[in-house]
Formats: sequence, structure tokens, C-alpha cells
Amino acid sequence: MAVARIVSGGQTGVDRAALEFGRRVGIPIGGWCPAGGWAEDLLEPPGLLALFPELRETPSSDPSQRTEWNVRDSDATLVLTRGGARSPGTTATVDHAARLERPHLVVDVGEPAIVDGWLRQLGPTLVLNIAGPRESQAPGIGRDVHATLEALGSALTG
Repeated sequence: MAVARIVSGGQTGVDRAALEFGRRVGIPIGGWCPAGGWAEDLLEPPGLLALFPELRETPSSDPSQRTEWNVRDSDATLVLTRGGARSPGTTATVDHAARLERPHLVVDVGEPAIVDGWLRQLGPTLVLNIAGPRESQAPGIGRDVHATLEALGSALTG
């Protein structure tokens, strides 16, 4: 199994950790971000686009459009959380995945074996949307996501 591309919105926390991991291990990255490249720590344009030029801006500055489009344009969505921590964006991601009938998994960052099994069921290559809480909503989650993705290793890179 190999992930052909990691898609994420670039927000702090889970999103950014996923994009950074993909870039570091050579998995192509991309996805949608709000107009102006807005993130909680990058309020002014070009925002995220300065860090991740692979992202594309949605017409709207509302992050919910970015969330929906990243789910829509992916084969599956992995939502990484910690201790059941939820945020409005995380809830919206799960809701969009269910409405669009896209495979999705919500799992604690400390459970890479569950993620590995789920990914192997999805097929040989896929575009994977990775989402979850912002760093401000779950301090340290970016670091935990890096560790989880590292633990997954060959399940992501093939």
C-alpha cells in the first residue's frame, strides 16, 4: 500500500504535521486552503502559501469550504485526534466525509496499528486527506502526529 498524495488544509496541528511529513518522505502534498492562505498563525496573505505553495486557495476565506473540498477531492480521510478531542473543523470533516460517502477513520494519534490496518483495506494507492484539531485546540498534537506517521512508515510510502 502506498499513499499517492497527502492532502490537508495546512492549519496548525494535524494538518501541518501531515504536509510536513509528506514533504520530508517524498509523498506529494497538496490540498485546499482558505482564500489568502489563512491559518491561525498566518493571518495575512500569502499565509500558508508561503510555506506550502502546493496548496490551492478556495474562493472563500471560510475554512469550511477548504474542509469540504479536501474531503471531496480525496479517496479517503484520516482524522487524527487525541483523547477524543474534537473541534468544529474536525466535526465538519467527519460530517463531510459521511455526506459525500467517502471512507474515513477517526482515531487517536497513539493507535498507528489501527490506521495501518485501515489503510491496507483501502487499496494499493490513494489520495489521503489527513485532518484533525488545530495546535491551539490540542497542544502538542502536531508532534504526536509526526510520531504516528513515522510509526506507519511503509504503510504510507509503500
